[in-house]
Amino acid sequence: MAVAELTAPSICPKSNLRSSQLSYLSARFNSRRHQSFHLLRRVRSARISCSVNSQSPPVAVKTQDPKSKSSDCYGVFCLTYDLKAEDETKSWKKLINIAVSGAAGMISNHLLFKLASGQVFGPDQPIALKLLGSEKSFQALEGVAMELEDSLFPLLREVKIGIDPYEVFQDAEWALLIGAKPRGPGMERADLLDINGQIFAEQGKALNAVASRNVKVIVVGNPCNTNALICLKNAPNIPAKNFHALTRLDENRAKCQLALKAGVFYDKVSNVTIWGNHSTTQVPDFLNARINGVPVKQVITDHKWLEEEFTEKVQKRGGALIQKWGRSSAASTAVSIVDAIKSLVTPTPEGDWFSSGVYTNGNPYGIVEGIVFSMPCRSKGDGDYEFVKDVTFDNYLLKKITKTEAELLAEKRCVAHLTGEGIGFCDLPEDTMLPGEM
Repeated sequence: MAVAELTAPSICPKSNLRSSQLSYLSARFNSRRHQSFHLLRRVRSARISCSVNSQSPPVAVKTQDPKSKSSDCYGVFCLTYDLKAEDETKSWKKLINIAVSGAAGMISNHLLFKLASGQVFGPDQPIALKLLGSEKSFQALEGVAMELEDSLFPLLREVKIGIDPYEVFQDAEWALLIGAKPRGPGMERADLLDINGQIFAEQGKALNAVASRNVKVIVVGNPCNTNALICLKNAPNIPAKNFHALTRLDENRAKCQLALKAGVFYDKVSNVTIWGNHSTTQVPDFLNARINGVPVKQVITDHKWLEEEFTEKVQKRGGALIQKWGRSSAASTAVSIVDAIKSLVTPTPEGDWFSSGVYTNGNPYGIVEGIVFSMPCRSKGDGDYEFVKDVTFDNYLLKKITKTEAELLAEKRCVAHLTGEGIGFCDLPEDTMLPGEM
């Protein structure tokens, strides 16, 4: 058993440091099959040093009995900075707890470092990362924690790792649910809906039990719309409006294709909506989109290209990437998660909107209620959103929306046993799952 111990003179101001527990050891799974790093009972001369206020007197360092904690911090992140103290640094905000499932995967490998660097919540926002893995991925999860440790992010104040969502999701204010089982050879789509649905049902129950009552949840694991529906149905104490299915990557892909066709840069494209399911029935809306403030159909006069090639390119972009890259998108997915969060925590630019898969209850578009459907949203930057009302429809758009709506209703029937709505019955239409889900 390897034990690490750190000793150094203390010159940290008391207002910044509440306690530090510096040594750790690897423990076996406990009765809840949770593996974590538990703190040693005895640490001799456990002190740390930092570069601020060298005139301050030494600070007493407390150690903690490992039995008092079931979900523990990792390595240097066991240094607990008390940002709730009366004399906290005035320029820093209250710590945000962010839970990430599938934290040892490729998407997370890109995302976590963006979160820790301040790119997402801002340069003055300290965060705590709570990382959920599995028994199989736990060693890789330790490696992720080590890389975060070595990156010296000043805003990253705490990292916890574990395999029990009831522990990892404790007090989470944001939950980024990335982990899901990939579709294996010969696996029917209905089977994948059931297998991943069970994962998200359990995670919904865990969020309902231990997360913040106003936690914001972004579901990335596919099929993300129906997984988000399952999750929210198993978390009745959390507002259904707080659950999102990630369709921002689809929106970004649509903006890219419109910009390329029009010969402009991406920032000239606005008001792009992805309607419906994150599948090949998704509807990239060019009718309401704008380029330099002008309707797309006035800028791109090749309407056949818009209805056929543009739509298909967006729907099948993931498959084209897999053919070139040999694996599904990870970096661009991480970027789109960042974009999705920032759209909720910063005010939407005047006249613009963003796409997100959200609960349809109360929508003004006539979309059937009780499903998670990607629609245009605006935010005041407070984490909440409202539906955009000033959108138009034509027969082409309505026909496409009806098809993706029917698919989501079929998926809902298939997972009724996981949402508390009866016995699941699968009458799924054609297989429209995106290649990255297979």
